[in-house]
Formats: sequence, structure tokens, C-alpha cells
Amino acid sequence: MPEDRVECEDRGMQTHTFGGLTARVLGGTDGEGGGDGPVVVLLHGFGAGGDDLVPFGRELRLPQAVRFVFPAAPISFSMGNGYGESRAWWMIDMERLQRALMLGQHREMAREVPDGMAPAREKLIACLDDVERALRVPPGQMVLGGFSQGAMLSCDLALRTDRPLAGLVLLSGTLLAEQEWTPLVKRRAGLKVFMSHGQQDPLLPFAASERLRDLLAGAGANVEFVPFRGQHEIPMPVVSKMRTFLGAVLTPAVR
Repeated sequence: MPEDRVECEDRGMQTHTFGGLTARVLGGTDGEGGGDGPVVVLLHGFGAGGDDLVPFGRELRLPQAVRFVFPAAPISFSMGNGYGESRAWWMIDMERLQRALMLGQHREMAREVPDGMAPAREKLIACLDDVERALRVPPGQMVLGGFSQGAMLSCDLALRTDRPLAGLVLLSGTLLAEQEWTPLVKRRAGLKVFMSHGQQDPLLPFAASERLRDLLAGAGANVEFVPFRGQHEIPMPVVSKMRTFLGAVLTPAVR
């Protein structure tokens, strides 16, 4: 384990630095990331705190050998109005987003290649490299995923690198950089992908998630798509189905 480990107030969780990113770690033989089992890395969305998805990891109730890593995005900012620290993988135009919401318009992002996505991807690559080394992750036994902006970055990294992945989890994400992603998707033929999206999502349109699903599946990825009657969230039915998905892709490593 990394020497920069520090105790958290929440018992059974540790904080580490991987590739320059602060991350919460839990699970494993000691409940704090120990052992040599598989690892699930989950990235939070825009504006969340670095530990936003930790309760979600506990709710999945996977076998003890599975470790969870929750990196905090590198950009820290304040959303004001009494919110605590917010973090982002890259910044977005909040005024543009708020105008669209006020007008009831969905934001079309398929043609966008965010300026900060490439630097965020490089930081995440360094983080995953360090996670694999420090936690002794068995080859091909890492699941990568995230929520919203974290899902976008996870998908981007999966398509632009050849890192072995046991699975990819995209929760309320969307299609970005379509012209760049489209010729890359065939490299991930056979990859097991779990996707979920709310049919009333006011931030990222459900139809764009369907387009991403079709792009991945059309190139040979094994996609499980879970729509739900809800908005920009992770409801319990999604947690339940994701638990089954993760159990299936990681079972050989935790028996």
C-alpha cells in the first residue's frame, strides 16, 4: 500500500494519493483496500465532492476481496450559495448550462471535445497506473466507470487507450467527441459495458445516451443498458443491476 496513506474519520476507509490525485479507498481483506483482489474505480460528476460516490460503493455490497477507489477530480472550485468544495475533471460553461435549463433545452454535446478532457485523461492514466502498482491489481481485473462527467472521462479513456478492463460503467453519461470516438470503438469489441440513464434527465438527454449505447454495441461491445424513470441520478434499481453486472465480470477473480 502507498506510504502516504492517512486515516479517514469514516472507519474502514483510507485516503491515498495515486498519480497526484487524492482518492478514497475501501474494501479488500481489511476493509481499507488490502489484499490482491480486483479493483473498481469510480469517478464522480461535475461539482461533486471527492467522496461523493463512496456511499454508493458500500451499497453495492460486493465480495470482500473487491477494492473500491474513488479519485477526486483535480480541479477545485466553489459553486457558491453555501455549497462546500466542488470538484471537476474539466470546467464547463455554467451560464450556458443554466440558460439551457431555464429554457427547457437539452444541451447537444456529441460534437464537443472539451478543452480540459485531454489533460484530465492524462491525469487519470497516471492515477490508474499508480493504483495498479500500489494495490497490486491482477491483470485485466480493473473496472473503470463513473457518473455524469466521470462517465464521459471513463469512456474517453477506454476508447483512446488499450488498458485491459474487466468492465466499463457509464452512469448518466453522454456521447462526446463523436467524430473522434467513432473510429476508435472497434478497439473495444467484446468489452462488457454497463450503462444507465434517466428518461427525464434535464441535464444530459436520454437520446444521447441511447446513441452512445448504439455506437458501442454496434462496434461489438457487450452493452447492458438500464433506462429508468428518473432524472440525473443513480436510483436503487440501477444499484441492484450494477451489483449483478460487477459480480458477473469480477466473479472469476474473487472466488
